[in-house]
Order: sequence, then structure tokens, then C-alpha cells
Amino acid sequence: MSYLIDTYQLSSLLAESPDTLILDCQSALGDRSQSKALYDAGHILGAIHVDSETELSGPIIADKTGRHPLPSQDQWQATLQRWGVTKDRPIIIYDQNNSMFAARAWWLLMWAGIKQAKVLDGGLDAWRHSGGAISTEPAAATQTSNLQIDVHNSLTIAADSLLSLSAEQALLDARALPRYQGLVEPLDSKAGHIPGAINADFSKNLDSDNRFLPPEQLAQRFQSVADKPVICYCGSGVTACHNILAMTIAGMKMATLYPGSWSEWIVDDSRPVATAIEGSPL
Repeated sequence: MSYLIDTYQLSSLLAESPDTLILDCQSALGDRSQSKALYDAGHILGAIHVDSETELSGPIIADKTGRHPLPSQDQWQATLQRWGVTKDRPIIIYDQNNSMFAARAWWLLMWAGIKQAKVLDGGLDAWRHSGGAISTEPAAATQTSNLQIDVHNSLTIAADSLLSLSAEQALLDARALPRYQGLVEPLDSKAGHIPGAINADFSKNLDSDNRFLPPEQLAQRFQSVADKPVICYCGSGVTACHNILAMTIAGMKMATLYPGSWSEWIVDDSRPVATAIEGSPL
């Protein structure tokens, strides 16, 4: 199945299935206060606000976690119940435009065994451009559920397991190349990357309109790792999900996420740091 939906398909879905749950995941990595402000400034009519910091993430623990640790299973289940998620209710997820936060929500739903969610390709910008209905009035969940999630922990990997990667595994860093190289670091206390990682800037999954490239182009991008078990990370476990989604769109097996990512890796000074470019950036 496709995990993307375009604006035309969404319009048809809303006409056919008015019970569709729409999750607005607009946010900004560098400013935790922006999520609600962006939602209040305009969202798809009927969409409920999702906070990337408090709902798509768990509490930050100093010197232990990264900037966006996974929510606990109980926390995530309670959130999904509050939203009214079921195993078969249609779910549409979007953010401003490039789907980085939407991909995080999509991955969390897949982690919980909810597989029917789709990401709106091009996000709110695409919806506005298509003439879709926009609202500035808050919307609340129309129902709750008693959903019991089935968490797939096989989709994640812990930091210690990355210290002994085999040649058969591929580790992809979703951050921009200058951050991977350690030339700049706007968010974290150390610069560089996990040794052995190949740079795979998530933004290269998109065209100039912030829509995902066609599946065949995404397959070509990730061709060199297509036959390997792939592990994805980024700064804090957000844009890594974008690469996982892109590879899934390309028809590849779902990659593994290192949820803590770089911001967790560096809390332990014994973990090695690299700055040289390794392999060929994807």
C-alpha cells in the first residue's frame, strides 16, 4: 500500500469517509513554541493539533536521552486513545510542507501497529494551493477509543548496538552534510557523526515543491543499500523517519530507527565521534 496521499485523493477521502482522523503536526525543530502557533494560524478544517514535543516525544532526561526520546508505550497508547485512533479508522498526517514531523508521527503509528495512516504529500502548503478548506478555529477529537497497541520494538535499535556494526549493515545519517561533517552544529553540544555512517540528507527525498520524489527515483537514490539491513538516525529521531518513509515508498523493507540519534549518542563521552566523509553521500 502507499503511505502517501495527494490533495485530490484527500478531498475524495473526506467526502467518502467524513470520520477520517486528520493530525496536524506542524512544528519547528529550533523553537518548541511554534507547534501550536502554526496550528492556530491555519490548519486543514477538522484537523486536531499534535504537539511534537509532548505527544510525539517523551520526557527529556538530562545526560541520558536525546532531544526527542520516544514516548513510553503507555503514554503513546493513551495519546492514540485520546485521539480516537482504531486499527481501521482512516488517518491522515501532515505538517507545513516537507513532512519531517508528519513522518515522525507516521513512524510512531507504525511502531504501534497502526498501518493505515497516510502522509499528505506536500503538507499544508499543497492543501492551500489546491484550494482545500482551511480553518483557524481549534478542532477537538470527535471520539475516543480503547485501542490496545502492539508495539514493534524490532523497528528500533539501541546505541550500544551501533558500536559493533557489521559490513552487511548500512547506517544512514539524515542530517545535512555540513552537520554530518561536524562543520556546523546548531542544536547539539558536539559536532560530527556516528562512525561508519553514510550521509543521506532527508531533504533529497523531496522535489522543489516539497513532495516526495517518485518511487523509482527514491529506489535509485537508496540503491546502494537496498540489499542491506538499514539503520537510520538524525539529530533527535525526527528526520530519520523521513528516510524510513522514503525507503518504504521505494518498495524497500522498513528500516530500523535509532530513536535517540545524535543528541543521545553524544551524552556518553566514551562513544566515538567521526567527522570525515565515509562512503558516498546518498
